[in-house]
Amino acid sequence: MSSGDGVSQSSSKKSKKPRYSRFTQQELPACKPILTPGLVISTFIFIGITFIPIGLSSLSASDAVVEIVHRYDEVCISSNANDDEAAHFARIGYIQDDRTNKTCTRTLNVPKKMKQPIFVYYQLDDFYQNHRRYVKSRSDEQYKSPENEQKTKTCEPEAFNDDRKPIVPCGLVAWSLFNDTYTISINGNTIPINKKDIAWRSDRTHKFGSNVYPKNFQTRGLIGGAKLNESIPLSEQEDLLVWMRTAALPNFRKLYGRIETDLEANDKITVVIQNNYNTYSFDGKKNLVISTTTWIGGKNDFLGKIYITVGGICLFLAIAFILVYLLKPRPLGDPAYLSWNKDPASY
Repeated sequence: MSSGDGVSQSSSKKSKKPRYSRFTQQELPACKPILTPGLVISTFIFIGITFIPIGLSSLSASDAVVEIVHRYDEVCISSNANDDEAAHFARIGYIQDDRTNKTCTRTLNVPKKMKQPIFVYYQLDDFYQNHRRYVKSRSDEQYKSPENEQKTKTCEPEAFNDDRKPIVPCGLVAWSLFNDTYTISINGNTIPINKKDIAWRSDRTHKFGSNVYPKNFQTRGLIGGAKLNESIPLSEQEDLLVWMRTAALPNFRKLYGRIETDLEANDKITVVIQNNYNTYSFDGKKNLVISTTTWIGGKNDFLGKIYITVGGICLFLAIAFILVYLLKPRPLGDPAYLSWNKDPASY
């Protein structure tokens, strides 16, 4: 074999020129629809006649939801101060004083019959659970296994107690656990609120360990919220699990429990509220929400209105395109002259 043959073989091995394929050259078959007037008009009509009924059914389902929303943070606290700033500090002093009686009784009226299950929520406004430092102040590793209770690096400033022992569960999210309580009764008969299975199943089975127990929680000078039973594992303390799934917006609702009995129209509900949670320092709002659900969930008119709006716009555009096509028709060109319909070998 001559030396020239060896050079040619070595150069062919070193060649980085890609091999030809229809994939790399973008010559595979593809769907390239031609937007003819008929196709565009038909698409708009299809979207319109599909979206409008969905929107109407969503609005109908939302109207069927019976919801009671009661704001109680202002009525459950007394302040005789005339000045707004003085009243603000008076409310903070009231909520932080352990000696004051924070029991508040409210009477609510049932506007329509509410069929079980009836969901009880607490709603907080202007509470920024989505703040970056707040969201990061937790340790998912610690919550899963007792072997990781020392992993509190991401939990500052609620990582250790005053004796430098790790807090379980650590972090600001757990520390600020909501601690208002509600007791509901009708005609003196207490209605039980079922608090089982209110958290996500994945949180109960995977995210929080069944052998991780609270330790040193809320033992420092500044108490953030509710205390936890140290004899119950984290996976069974579902109020904590619900709270730990942080909200994306500053106004949010979280599930408190379920009422598993029907409420009749015009029933008078007596709610005894333990007004413990401090939203007064940042001028937040607290609401008690009692609501039924339908196939779309809770009350939500926005979804239905959006469907109706989009469907109506599509029908309007379809009618406008039909009128333009009838009044000023334009001939459609020959699609054979489109670039992807030409023979690639010709250019």
